[in-house]
Amino acid sequence: MHSLQTQNISLPQLGLGTFRMQGDECRAAVESGLALGYRHLDTAAMYGNEEAVGAAVAASALKRDALHITTKVWHDQLAPAAIRASLQTSLDKLQLDYVDLFMVHWPAPDMDLRAIFDTLAQLQAAGRVRAIGVCNFTLSMLRTAIDEIGAPVACNQVEYHVLLDQTPMRRYLASKSIPLVAHCPLAQGTLAENPALVAIGRKHGFGAAQVALKWLLDQDGVAAIPKAQRAASQQANLDALTLLLDDEDRRIIAALPKNKRFVNPPFAPAWGPAAL
Repeated sequence: MHSLQTQNISLPQLGLGTFRMQGDECRAAVESGLALGYRHLDTAAMYGNEEAVGAAVAASALKRDALHITTKVWHDQLAPAAIRASLQTSLDKLQLDYVDLFMVHWPAPDMDLRAIFDTLAQLQAAGRVRAIGVCNFTLSMLRTAIDEIGAPVACNQVEYHVLLDQTPMRRYLASKSIPLVAHCPLAQGTLAENPALVAIGRKHGFGAAQVALKWLLDQDGVAAIPKAQRAASQQANLDALTLLLDDEDRRIIAALPKNKRFVNPPFAPAWGPAAL
């Protein structure tokens, strides 16, 4: 599997998302994913499943340096002491000495970006995290963090799929050689029934979700972390890597609506032109 290089870490382009997976079901899903070949695991303090992810990792025969593990701090824990405490709790639950990527899960209206990145840098220097990143940041927030503060942001994880345009974000990140990690890459499962994607998939002998996933992974500097609990779904996502989309397929996908957002909680930042 292709990996993206960023801030001295190697990020496998296709990861296993674990949002809304809990307990023994989560542990079994992660164990299945690892057995199938996944090496990029994405969790978060808010998911409430770090113990399950950690148990699956501990039960595997894989060496720690063969894995990339991401976790995140919630948006109400962005004061320096709270960030440190959140990371320690996550490490304890994951049964790890460090995580490969530690991310701000959502921005907060009153966050002090300089204090946040100073704290993250200290944790990185201490070897508790290998790289730091952000999720759901707008372009204006990224410019403040990267251009003004000089923060070594390893990636921005944002909602991205065939129905949501992220061209301005992708172009900015590419100009800094920073990957975009697509969460919700299958639009919460709705793309499996999209007629245009179904037709493309039928032409190639693949499913619509596989078409949507490969469209993302064909883009330079883009990784994706689809949630997949069943082994069959996990394998299908891996199999999507072998799909070869043609120019006509890409033309059809380009014509789909590009303004459908599925993840927009009340605490989300203001999206759209005002955020650029």
